[in-house]
Amino acid sequence: MNNQRWLSQSYFIFFFTWGVYLQYWSGWLSEAKGLTASQVGYIMGIGLIARAIATMFAFPFATRYLSEKKLIFVLVVSSLVVTLFYFPANTFETLLVITFIFSLIYPSLLPAIENSATTLMQTGQINYGKSRSYGSIGFVIAVLIISFIVGIAGERAILWCMIAFLFIMLLMQTLPTPNVLLVKPTAEDRGQSSSMIGLFKIKGFSIILLVVVLLQGSMASYYNYSYLYLQYLDVNPLYIGIILNIAVVSEIIYLLKADRIGHWNTSKLLIIAGIASTVRWIIIYLFPNVWAFIISQTLHSLSFAMAHFAFIQYISKTLPKQQLSNAQGVYSALGMSLSAALLTLFGGFLYEIQPGLSFLGMIVFTIPAVILIYATRKKYQY
Repeated sequence: MNNQRWLSQSYFIFFFTWGVYLQYWSGWLSEAKGLTASQVGYIMGIGLIARAIATMFAFPFATRYLSEKKLIFVLVVSSLVVTLFYFPANTFETLLVITFIFSLIYPSLLPAIENSATTLMQTGQINYGKSRSYGSIGFVIAVLIISFIVGIAGERAILWCMIAFLFIMLLMQTLPTPNVLLVKPTAEDRGQSSSMIGLFKIKGFSIILLVVVLLQGSMASYYNYSYLYLQYLDVNPLYIGIILNIAVVSEIIYLLKADRIGHWNTSKLLIIAGIASTVRWIIIYLFPNVWAFIISQTLHSLSFAMAHFAFIQYISKTLPKQQLSNAQGVYSALGMSLSAALLTLFGGFLYEIQPGLSFLGMIVFTIPAVILIYATRKKYQY
């Protein structure tokens, strides 16, 4: 199979499942399983911790012994099996245990596919942005499909959607896979990879990681409080989903064009992303109306997508193959899990004071990120 097509298809179907997980899992636990809001919050919080542990430690460890193809296969099968245990589970305790186990396995599919992407980028001419845009497209389509299904069949259909999408992903594992992803790591590879300590000894990596963690973490209020904020602005619920999807559309547009500016260095991309993030949160705070929020949504292409692209570009060009999985694991754990969990609490505290303040508060992280990358760009030449 064409490498580009394989990667695009992998992103597309994975983000179908990701749409269920991010947008509907909390609602499913509440409506279909009858949990209270505090119980759901506790379970999802524990899930985030499990996700961070798995992606930082278990995922890099597994990549030292399994080929990238086999690792994805094992994760898909394991995720599918664990979801079946949700059917008989009806108590808070059992749902907590199953979600903890599920969170140890399923979210690692994202760094696994991203790791495959960086491997393909190092060994061939892969248009990363184009393939990654298929993931965003899949996410949007999944949300629309699930909204329609839930409207007809109710929240209990959410679990069936997750199982169906994971099963399709499993069937995709039977398709031809790029040869480089079939290579099993050798003892020599494990010796070279080796620990996380070696990763942080690479010149400039710690700074780049800190910057992207700050920028991705600053999205916490947006991810968790945008729906509530639009309700606060008296937006018709019918239009809230449309407004929130503007960000994803802008992300898709950027990713389709991202490789055309691939010659830009990492520091330039991150500075632009940091400035865009800062402007985005200031706009929402200064102009508390729906039109300002819609305008701010277009900056998602820079504040999120450009920062993500910059990190993927950096590690694919700078790191040895043996360290790619370590980098993906740390990025996923810190940038996509722990930072979001911690900054969600910070944003929630500010939201109770004044809704717009929860967004403005995020510049406490974006401004230092810009200063840090600007101050170190010449020293480390990234």
